[in-house]
Amino acid sequence: CLDGEGKVHEFDSNWRTEDCNDCSCSTSGIRCCTGYATPVDYDKEKCESIFNKETCSYKVVEKNDHSKECPVHSWVG
Repeated sequence: CLDGEGKVHEFDSNWRTEDCNDCSCSTSGIRCCTGYATPVDYDKEKCESIFNKETCSYKVVEKNDHSKECPVHSWVG
């Protein structure tokens, strides 16, 4: 399989892209999906979500104090 960056991958191989997508190669082609969950149900007035590309995860924190995490009631991904 040839990915969007021009790299060749063997059949039945798996990898994670720089954009945190989990991909696999099979005889039918390449399939990719997000390798992380996105927070959708939290107090958006008081809090904000911050994506960490190194850990491929979101953290939801208070806008005025990033050391305080906010509760998240629902995630998608």
